[in-house]
Amino acid sequence: MSDFSLYFQLGLEHIADLAAYDHMLFIIALCAIFKIADWKQVLILITAFTLGHSITLIFSVLDWVNIDKDLVETLIPITILITCILNLIIVFLRKTWPLLKLHYTLAFFFGLIHGLGFANYLKSLLMGMGNVTVPLLAFNIGIEIGQVAIVLLYFVIYFILIKLTTFSHRIWTVSISILVAIFSIFLIFS
Repeated sequence: MSDFSLYFQLGLEHIADLAAYDHMLFIIALCAIFKIADWKQVLILITAFTLGHSITLIFSVLDWVNIDKDLVETLIPITILITCILNLIIVFLRKTWPLLKLHYTLAFFFGLIHGLGFANYLKSLLMGMGNVTVPLLAFNIGIEIGQVAIVLLYFVIYFILIKLTTFSHRIWTVSISILVAIFSIFLIFS
């Protein structure tokens, strides 16, 4: 197996690891405010998150940025909670566009924090490796493919449940945001 394939697979497995469900929860929180018809906005939001976490993943692996692992692990669930709260504010105020602009900005900023979480894992794998370019690129692409898979799975479940139940999009968004917020509070204090 080539280095690219190995690190691509590790990136994919890292984002899909049920033991590291905090990143999945964040992606779900990002998507919760949107309908399937809003796929372009979801794409912008996920791209903002991707840019953020790619920057700090690279900077951290190259040792240009070094932030305490425990702090990062506390900040990640806080980003999830803030995203859920913003979702609820958007739903209850029914003012989407100005708040969605804030949503995109926060997705980028929160991506910077999540990138540090990804980097902690990757740095442990790359200890002593000379050239990290290929592993870093492959790992990041694996994470991105995993994120896309999570978004697609989320919207498949959303579509099925909206069609089979009497849930409105508003009830769905509130329910998902509250559920994910509860998980994030648990993560903050665990």
